[in-house]
Amino acid sequence: MNVIESVDSKLEDLSISLVVYKPDIDKLNATLASLGAACDEIHKIDRSFSIALYLVDNDGSLPDLSAALSALTLRNVVVTVITGHGNVGYGGGHNLAIERSNSLYHLVLNPDIELAPDALRQALHFFGCHSEVGLIAPWIGDEHGDQQFLCRRYPTIFDLFVRGFLPPQLHRIFESRLARYEMRDETNGREIVWDPLIVSGCFMLFRTSALKQLAGFDTRYFLYFEDYDLSLRTHAVTRVAYVPDVRVVHHGGGASRKGSSHIRMFISSAYKFFNRFGWKWL
Repeated sequence: MNVIESVDSKLEDLSISLVVYKPDIDKLNATLASLGAACDEIHKIDRSFSIALYLVDNDGSLPDLSAALSALTLRNVVVTVITGHGNVGYGGGHNLAIERSNSLYHLVLNPDIELAPDALRQALHFFGCHSEVGLIAPWIGDEHGDQQFLCRRYPTIFDLFVRGFLPPQLHRIFESRLARYEMRDETNGREIVWDPLIVSGCFMLFRTSALKQLAGFDTRYFLYFEDYDLSLRTHAVTRVAYVPDVRVVHHGGGASRKGSSHIRMFISSAYKFFNRFGWKWL
């Protein structure tokens, strides 16, 4: 394993893990640029606030990101690139960063997320007001400004099949069922929701102490359902909050739109998840 520009052992305020595998370079650059702008907003309030980014390369052929990473360094973000370990999966990649982190807060971030400039500032303010909360989930939108409902109630096999594999034009037949699963009755752009059962792994902002207590992600999931698993385990150690003042844009897509290998990984991870937490068919 090769680690470039490693961080010293002092306590950071915020650590961030970003796992990439053959990333879309435009989306990744947009993620890094938005992260830099969000860090700027924090430093306007507290110039001494320390931030460390761990960029985990699960492929070993990271594209040239020198401009984007240099821009972060100029914003007093300490950048560590972790590479040479092979493809250890999504959760395994994040765990490499979580194990190294020595921070108050840790952000699990996808390379297809754009943060609102005030996203981190709003989240840290919420943590400061609510010491009982150990995990924050944001309001997540798409490129058109529409909300993506990525908080979840406990899934059934049927819900996952409809949402993941039926064509969108057939979703309307099961609209009320999917709306319940996606918590559309509770999550909106205005109101905090306390203790949503499952939140999305595309942006999970933890108190690092809680995340360390949970030992990070369960690496038995190579891809998919690792965030479901971590969400359910988090409720045993701390409270979770959906905070709509924390806003991000998500450019991701479903497993069925990514090819047969992703479908196989999705089914394999779903089997592991239901075996651990209980099968629910309808």
